Amino acid sequence: MYRSTGRLARSCLRSLRATPPVRAFSSTRLAASQLTSLDTFTEEEEMLRDAVRRFAVDVVAPKVRDMDENEAMAPEIIKGLFDQGLMGVETSADLGGAESSFTAAVIVIEELAKVDPSVSVLCDVHNTLVNTIFRKYSSPEQQKKFLPQLSESKLGSFCLSESSSGSDAFALQTRAEKKADHWLLNGSKMWITNSYEAEIFLVFATVDPSKGYKGITCFIVEKDMGVKIAKKEQKLGIRASSTCTLAFDDVKVPLENVIGGEGTGYKLAIEILNEGRIGIAGQMIGLAQGAFDKAVPYTFQRKQFGRPVGEFQGMQFQQAEAAVQIEAARLLTYNAARRKEEGKSFTKEAAMAKYYSSVIAQKVSGAAIEWAGGVGFTRESGIEKYWRDSKIGAIYEGTSNIQLQTIAKFIQKEYS
Repeated sequence: MYRSTGRLARSCLRSLRATPPVRAFSSTRLAASQLTSLDTFTEEEEMLRDAVRRFAVDVVAPKVRDMDENEAMAPEIIKGLFDQGLMGVETSADLGGAESSFTAAVIVIEELAKVDPSVSVLCDVHNTLVNTIFRKYSSPEQQKKFLPQLSESKLGSFCLSESSSGSDAFALQTRAEKKADHWLLNGSKMWITNSYEAEIFLVFATVDPSKGYKGITCFIVEKDMGVKIAKKEQKLGIRASSTCTLAFDDVKVPLENVIGGEGTGYKLAIEILNEGRIGIAGQMIGLAQGAFDKAVPYTFQRKQFGRPVGEFQGMQFQQAEAAVQIEAARLLTYNAARRKEEGKSFTKEAAMAKYYSSVIAQKVSGAAIEWAGGVGFTRESGIEKYWRDSKIGAIYEGTSNIQLQTIAKFIQKEYS
């Protein structure tokens, strides 16, 4: 099953290449027959969803509890993601990737999150942040060197946050000093996802503090250049996903390992985080659906007062409301993804999707615990883990307040 699932996932990803969205407008009238609903996916996208779902259920699910308890990602899960072709979703085929769409990447992230949000975010950051930066901003030489590795075997990590730069992401203290034949990197990074297992790091540092954000530059740093794990965090949720503090002490980085040119790091990070927020929204809707799928069947098995608790109107109304909220969050998410693919503005839509999906993930997963009663409160059920994992959705890749601020700016621009 594992091998056949891998072949199917790769086949689905290949067939998704260059598949345009099926929404078109005539120059004179609305071509209604060609319009589709927001939750309509191509046959290839649905096949991909099924293949990833089988991988998540058959391969990931048996290891979820142990990985959570041990606070470590199983190496075979990472290898499995590479074997499935899920670590280079949008990367071109000639560089080892699947050459598929952004929507396909969101589908992968959502389906993995239904089973384990930790595995989902590992795949998400690798695809929507690290790979995308290489695809969009790096030189042809850098792409040829690093993208095949990132598609086939080496995990990537995105290193922006520091102790003094969280929501104010560009108050960076990490410095890069230019020498005759290399850059000398000094500083530290905090809250870095994938950092314990990663071998390729995208590190943002300032080359000239006097220039403010215009001095920020993105560097490609390989682990064997001297990247040190200073501390691995012990977290409330997504425990199997590594989050570490990294130390850079006189790390020598080749001159050619700058992405996009000196001083372009600010623009690069801002643009890429807008895309990344859609990925996090995908993770959160998958998480909410996963909690819902685990808890609701139990309510029709558990009987009180001679009938399943799921038949009581109070329970039914809560579940109906949760289903509406998940669907609304999913539509926001895939609308933002499609807009991105179509070349339309999507910053506001990405912020809306990320904000609302994180709110709903926390609300639904919390309710799911209550629906299952005492059983939901135990770690054995697996339901309480979704709630623990949901809390991070309101924090990383832009807090909920930052998303609301972004949305408010668009409102102000439109109405003031």
